[in-house]
Amino acid sequence: MKILITGAAGFIGSALALRLLERGDEVVGVDNLNDYYDVGLKRARLERTLAYDGFTDVRASLEDREAMDRVFREHEPQRVVNLAAQAGVRYSLQNPHAYVDSNLVGFLHVLEGCRHTGVEHLVFASSSSVYGANTRMPFSVHHNVDHPLSLYAATKKANELMAHTYAHLYALPVTGLRFFTVYGPWGRPDMALFKFTRAILSGEPIDVFNYGRHRRDFTYIDDIVEGVVRTLDHVAEPDPHWSGEAPDPGTSAAPYRLYNIGNQNPVELEHYIQVLEEALGRKARQNRLPLQPGDVPDTYADVEDLVRDVGYRPRTPVEEGVRRFVAWYREYYGV
Repeated sequence: MKILITGAAGFIGSALALRLLERGDEVVGVDNLNDYYDVGLKRARLERTLAYDGFTDVRASLEDREAMDRVFREHEPQRVVNLAAQAGVRYSLQNPHAYVDSNLVGFLHVLEGCRHTGVEHLVFASSSSVYGANTRMPFSVHHNVDHPLSLYAATKKANELMAHTYAHLYALPVTGLRFFTVYGPWGRPDMALFKFTRAILSGEPIDVFNYGRHRRDFTYIDDIVEGVVRTLDHVAEPDPHWSGEAPDPGTSAAPYRLYNIGNQNPVELEHYIQVLEEALGRKARQNRLPLQPGDVPDTYADVEDLVRDVGYRPRTPVEEGVRRFVAWYREYYGV
């Protein structure tokens, strides 16, 4: 198939592109290489996909309507995976306009491109952040998520609503994936694992929020990619049992589905740091701090819908995943 990936130089996007190229798909990768974090790392990720003849590299921003129209018209992808977004809960408190531009305006341009070029299936990245103030565990796609705690989370919830509208109005099959704390080699420098590793190796203290009592459903990058590929291949269909009298948020009478992709095994941040210390062979100096605005104390994914519909359950334990990240980090940065 010809598959368009937005955010192709990103952490998940580049890993997904490699996986699809390796199985023989043609990939059109769109990215604007913005400087939210190290552009050099993004370019290094791109170098891996550029080695494949089936990869087309396109420089464009989602919020650029004309550019996105051109991408869809010229390449006519069969399926689309939208991973480009302004990421980060904490940054959304500092620069909210970036989230509206990329995550709302940009996503509209993706939806319009899919609509007008007859795309067979749109898979898009949502986030575990949409669960917001919810405390009922594990988090299920069948739970109401109307209380986000950050603008980032609100934009991801909005993406789900926008996608459903297009599924309903234009019969565009759409699948939203709520990712749970993705980590691993080639990861994002603004994420905790990357920051902790850099600081520990430099002998600097690490900031440990919520006094280390956070619990996160850390999900290894290969598990995320496997989940994306399987849902991409499983085109969303209407739920014949859906009822407007008791509306299920996770499905619809339209071709619309939501799935969690998480390890279904929450790990306390304190243990996560201990695993990292063991992998690095060094102890961390910690600045213990209260919970930050916009953060939630715990995340825990219910992935039974994913198991039922596509036969997949993430399984990589943090001990293995963190070791792989540290090995990559030491090799990439030469430390």
